[in-house]
This record gives sequence, C-alpha cells and structure tokens, in this order.
Amino acid sequence: MSKIEELIQQYCPDGVEYVKLGEVAEVCRGVRVVKKQLTDSGYPVFQNCLAPMGYFDKTNCKGETTYIICAGAAGSIGYTKEDCWAADDCQYIKCSGNIINKYIYYCLLTNQNILLSKVRKASIPRLSPNVIKDLSIPIPPLEVQEEIVRILDKFSLLTAELEAELEAELELRRKQYDFYRNQLLSFDSDSDTVQWKKLGEVCEIERGKVFSKKYIEEHRGQYPVFSSQTANNGELGKIDTYNYDGEYITWTTDGAYAGSIFFRKGKFSITNVCGLIKNNYKLFNIRFLFHWLRLVAKNYVYSGMGNPKLMSNQIAEISIPIPPLSEQQRIVDILDRFDALVNDLSAGLPAEIAARRKQYEYYRDTLLTFKRKAE
Repeated sequence: MSKIEELIQQYCPDGVEYVKLGEVAEVCRGVRVVKKQLTDSGYPVFQNCLAPMGYFDKTNCKGETTYIICAGAAGSIGYTKEDCWAADDCQYIKCSGNIINKYIYYCLLTNQNILLSKVRKASIPRLSPNVIKDLSIPIPPLEVQEEIVRILDKFSLLTAELEAELEAELELRRKQYDFYRNQLLSFDSDSDTVQWKKLGEVCEIERGKVFSKKYIEEHRGQYPVFSSQTANNGELGKIDTYNYDGEYITWTTDGAYAGSIFFRKGKFSITNVCGLIKNNYKLFNIRFLFHWLRLVAKNYVYSGMGNPKLMSNQIAEISIPIPPLSEQQRIVDILDRFDALVNDLSAGLPAEIAARRKQYEYYRDTLLTFKRKAE
C-alpha cells in the first residue's frame, strides 16, 4: 500500500466531503492598475494572462497563492510563489487554516475544462467569479493534502524537466529539418533534368465556399470543413457532405495565417478563405509539391492594407521546379520522415511531449479523485 493510500485509510476511510470552493476559501478580486503605474521592477502584476503585464511597487497578494484569470486568457490557472499584485481581471484564493493553497491549485487544474466551458465567448472572453466559487472540490484532511501536494510537486518538476529536454531535442530536429529541406529543395535553374513552371500552368486552382456556423451546426456529420485557422489542423467543424475526395494541397488565402500550406487526404470541404490545388497533370508527387510550397509560399503573401493575402492569382505565379518523379520521391521520403518527427501530433517528438503531459494529468486527476463521504 502506498503512503497516500495509508493516509486515506487512516484519516478518511469513509470518504471525503465535496464542497463549493467559495464556502471554504475566499475568492478575491484584484485591484486595477494602469500602464502608467507600472515600473521595470518590483512585484509582478497579473491581469489577463499568466505572464506578468509589468511590475508595481505594491503588493496585494501574498506568495504561495493560486489565482485565476477571468478576462482575456479566461480560465487560465496560475500559482505564484512570490508576493504579487493581482489586477482587476485576476481572482486569487485565500484559504483557511485547514486548506493548503497549493492543493487548491491542483484541484482547479483538474477542473480546468469545467472553467473553460463556462467562459463567455465575446470580443474579450470572460469568466464569472461565481463559476469559481461554485466549483465543487474535495477537502480531505491536511495530512492527505500535504502528501498530494508533495507528490504532485515532485511529479510536476520531473515532467517539466523531461519536457524541457524533449523541447530542446525538438528544436534541434527542426533546425536539422530546415537545413535538409533547404538543401534538398535547392535546384539549379540551368539544370537539364529540372523544368520550371508556374503553378497555374501545371495545376488546377480553386477557392472554397462560404460555410456559416449555422450551416455547420445544422448539418453535423463526419466530414471536416477546413478554414483559415491553423489550430486543430485548420478544422472549423464537421458536416454530413463533402466537396473533395482524394489527395490535395490547400492554403490559407486571407488573414494572419495567409500562405499556410496543408496536405489534405480523404473527404472534406474548404471555406472561402481557403484555396485548393489539384495535381491534375501528374507531373508531381503531391507531397513534393507540398514541401516546396511550404518552403516558398509565405514569400508571395501580400501584406498591404493590414490584411495579409495570398489569392489564387498570386499563388498561380509561384515558380515550381519539376525534377524527375524518382528524384521527387527520394526527397519526399527524407522530408516526410523529418516532418513526422517534428510536426506530427500522433508520432515523433510532439506526440511524446503530449504523452508525458497526459500521463501527468492522468496521475494528478487520479490522486484528486476521492470517494464521496455519505451525507
């Protein structure tokens, strides 16, 4: 039997009481400060994200305290070891003598999805302090809280160290990937074995169509609709029909992510802020074209008038090298391996980093799940 199991058996064998956070701790709103009050040193000021917005010469929140952001990065949960200034969009937790503040921090992390689901999506996302106060959490005896905090602090440190090593390895692999991609995709314009064509001469180019949120909501299904975003691989939602079936390249035409290149395979649709490239003439290995465009497309983005664009007529003018198909396949084999290693969320280093985080979250959530005490 582990120590935590022994403590639970000793101090709370019949279960643990679950209570609303606001009933056992004080959820305090911070006090507003403006930028002209900030300094280059002093106490960190937390406002609308977990990174300090600056520094202040006063403090209103003691160290070893949990805080929650309620506007901007609403639902983000932080813990400060040092005294700080909590601004008006930051709620901080004052605990009574029978509750450890760091224990509350870990409890909130296990319930973060609940907090995030209650964030009001507006021009500025907001989380009501009442949501925090009404959150139901288990309150075991202090001895159990202390052991949980000790275990999770140690596990958090080990996980952070491992993630740092993996992130450093990932950064190194990305640099290697960039180096080899630049080398492999450097072609002599005078070579007899490499032709150069404009993309519009050798591929068919199309634009997507408008898909409203209402339409997606009313036609839910299994086929993805891709938009201009890059999060979630650009997926906006899923519907019950599709416009394309096969292997294609899509790109983002408008906005901050203009020029982002994606390889698509299967049945899907795209919105009006996406373009699609069909490899109709079979001069390319589609993955070769994907790697080439991901290297050069950003250079063709027009950023005038404050709205970056890469429209169909612009992408059609991109010059494309056409080496023999056997050489294209050789290049693709190498670059696909690097691409999976540094970008694939289901394999390679990103997957390993994600797995470590999930392992930590699972262990944390397991430790903070108790049998409810009968009322």
